[in-house]
Amino acid sequence: MRCNLFLFLFLIALHLPAQKKYPQDTFRPPLEIPLVLAGTFGELRSNHFHSGMDIKTQQREGLPVFAIGDGTVTRIKVSHWGYGKALYIAHPNGYTSVYAHLKKFGPEIEEYVKKVQYEKQSYEVEIFPDYGELKVIQGSTIAYSGNTGSSAGPHLHFEIRNSVSGKPTNPLLYGYEVRDATNPTVLGLYGYPLSKGALINQSADKIQLNYTKQSDGSYLADKVTAIGTIGFGINSFDRLDMAANKNGVYAIKQTVNGRVYSEFDFDSFSFGETRYINTLIDYAYFYDHRQRIQKCFKEPYNHLSIYESLYNDGKIKVEEGASYNVELLISDVAGNTTKLIIPIDGKKQEEKIAKDDETTENFVISSKPNNFDLGAAKVYFPASTFYEDFFINLEKGSDTITIHDNSVAAHRNFTISFDPSNYSEEDRKQMFIAHLDSKMRPSYSKTYKRDGSFTTRTRTLGTYTLVKDSVAPEVKPKNFKEKQWLSNYSYLSLSISDDLSGVDSYSATLNDKWILMEYEPKTNTITYDFEDNISNETECELKVTVTDNVGNSTTFVGNFFRK
Repeated sequence: MRCNLFLFLFLIALHLPAQKKYPQDTFRPPLEIPLVLAGTFGELRSNHFHSGMDIKTQQREGLPVFAIGDGTVTRIKVSHWGYGKALYIAHPNGYTSVYAHLKKFGPEIEEYVKKVQYEKQSYEVEIFPDYGELKVIQGSTIAYSGNTGSSAGPHLHFEIRNSVSGKPTNPLLYGYEVRDATNPTVLGLYGYPLSKGALINQSADKIQLNYTKQSDGSYLADKVTAIGTIGFGINSFDRLDMAANKNGVYAIKQTVNGRVYSEFDFDSFSFGETRYINTLIDYAYFYDHRQRIQKCFKEPYNHLSIYESLYNDGKIKVEEGASYNVELLISDVAGNTTKLIIPIDGKKQEEKIAKDDETTENFVISSKPNNFDLGAAKVYFPASTFYEDFFINLEKGSDTITIHDNSVAAHRNFTISFDPSNYSEEDRKQMFIAHLDSKMRPSYSKTYKRDGSFTTRTRTLGTYTLVKDSVAPEVKPKNFKEKQWLSNYSYLSLSISDDLSGVDSYSATLNDKWILMEYEPKTNTITYDFEDNISNETECELKVTVTDNVGNSTTFVGNFFRK
């Protein structure tokens, strides 16, 4: 049956248009309420672009979610994190729709998933049904909206992907009606001297530029004096009607004296390139200010495919005595556009602000592997861990090390290996590698213990140490008491938590039969649905075992009655 799916996708590929055209009025909305968005496609997120649109569900869970078109379910994933409960439906026209953070699936799909969960005795599952095994028709109820996974509140995350390439595409290009009559907002404009000797307003370092709003609604920057190769960056957002959320902009176009120097939009992108977002934004500025400046020029290590047009990588070579008129056009999908004009005079000038180039005794060459011995631990950076070469700050310690800070983005995982030989065998069993935040609070970093060494792989720079966790997790009933009659209850609920290394696994039985308990980490809650009907006995014994990330374990035993 899997071969039939590949043949189906191949035939679709032969009929897909080469140019960027998206079917209009083909797909229905996934919800029946008005589409009000909390997040837009291509929005700048931590280490990734947003791959769909987040539809508000009126701060409620349980709204019916509908198939946007006829199709077949090709993938179902249930996870504690990420998309939570997610559903993937392939459509005959070559697109796949994705619905995430669901509360539960539609009846037929829910029954199908629970059967697999009980067979595997696991809440977390990933299922790839045979093509045609779970067919849906346009408008059928396939799920109910929720807040599962890494969701900050009830909403439906909705995507439309190309079935062949797997690339997500902008759902707002398919004819969906979302009210938007507001131009994007500019929060800040920045100039970047890029070549040796380049200056902007006597600064060799990045500089913020002033601008004012004009009577026609455009913005005009104060005249810039510059020399050498320079670039610009913009901090902006878009706001749709009926929502206060600061959403991402759709497109940015930069022209110099009427010539397009750079232009990019968020029609589509590849998941394989999404982490290169850290080369599109000024990552160091984001680390310091939690604001994202999008560069209108392309760095040499930027491998994003979002660019529609590039001349000289968007960099402007300013010559003495010449004048330049730079226009930045910031647009949303609805076509609302904000124009920012930057007049430039090419002029030699005295440097008054030097570039802040910090040097240390250690230097990382990004194209080569780098090893460092920090006493308590060794650090290995594979080639291409970082985007560019830089001086790295490393601090040794007897049991704690510091690896620079998070003002530098790591593109790939690097390895930290601690030597735990100063600790007893008994202590080592309960120890793990922890990352310390700015307040020196530890958080678990997945720790591998082998050959007398503790190792973790991470993309997070900062301070690391070894921590011992000797306290077992805590398990408490939430909605019942010992020997209580629960005949009218629809579910059982318990809280589970761990104060240090965190919950690793949990398992539960009812009268010695395994039961499915859904874990919601945001509320530290596990829940059993009595509709699963695992035991029909009047007297019930519930056992719940929770284990943390170093192996400490707690078993809760409770008894109740039910008719």
